[in-house]
Amino acid sequence: MPPTISTISPLQGPTTGSTTVTLTGTGMTGSTAVRFGSTNATSFTVNSATQITAVSPPHAAGATAVTVVNPTGTSNSVTFTYVAAPTPVVTGLAPSNGPTSGGTSVTLTGTGFTGATAVTFAGVPAASFTVNSASQITAVTPSGSAGAAVVTVTTPGGTSAPDAFFFYAAPPVLSSAEPARGSTAGGVTVTLTGSNLLNAGHVWFDNTNATSFTVVSATQITAIAPPGTGSSPITVITPGGTSNPVAFSYVPGPTLTALVPSSGPTSAGTLVTLTGTNLATASAVVFGAVTAPFTVVSNTQVTATAPAGPAGPITVTVTTAGGTAPGLTYTRKAPPGI
Repeated sequence: MPPTISTISPLQGPTTGSTTVTLTGTGMTGSTAVRFGSTNATSFTVNSATQITAVSPPHAAGATAVTVVNPTGTSNSVTFTYVAAPTPVVTGLAPSNGPTSGGTSVTLTGTGFTGATAVTFAGVPAASFTVNSASQITAVTPSGSAGAAVVTVTTPGGTSAPDAFFFYAAPPVLSSAEPARGSTAGGVTVTLTGSNLLNAGHVWFDNTNATSFTVVSATQITAIAPPGTGSSPITVITPGGTSNPVAFSYVPGPTLTALVPSSGPTSAGTLVTLTGTNLATASAVVFGAVTAPFTVVSNTQVTATAPAGPAGPITVTVTTAGGTAPGLTYTRKAPPGI
């Protein structure tokens, strides 16, 4: 007796073929062919007298009769429907940017991703990709040139339209930090100069985030230094990667312990020696409200020329990269009357 087919599973597949179909029935032993219409299956396996698995060949869309050929005859037919695969559509990328060196894991969302055979970025195949579902693919970017790269997905249904873009960002580069020193208490505004600084997500002082920062342009960022100590190289992180470090160091706050002399005339010209600690980066010596000329002798000594002023006590302060020292009193004395 010829074989019989009672069921076919699944009932449909793409016009590109390659669907594994299970046929159940009777008299399957010794079967020599499985046909989809007039076309032989790409391959088939007789599992038992009651079951055959076959791989569908490519075929035009529509209902097709499937039969089993056996030396005893040809079976009855069951219907398998070929369905045209939809053209894939990419509707979103996350993240949508990354470094030119590649290696970014990007989630593509859209439709029609089943059976995807390729994902490209500006025509370059993804380093790897995984079809998670008909609406999601995870792909790893290849290396690319800075700028927008068209992202496409190819499936048996065709290639998606060039409507989705991934933006390759060149790596950030820092050339300077100004000032390159600041107080251990933080708070100094540092201007960073370089290139490819747009879309910066972090500014690091060693391993600590800047208190805040502003991207002024592709070549400049202003950042507020957090509290810290010692050497603290600054780096910037953008979608293009992490920049080279530029030097920044924290300076302890200055102290004043003595003024010699601690008094002088109301006229200008008295040379006053200021003694204290952490004075090497002195940027200003102020008598009352008047800035005086000064010379840094060492980390513990500065000499300054007292400016003229009215008789009486005034406060003398020193400002360094580490801040302003608590002041000491200098007293101007009026000349004796005649």
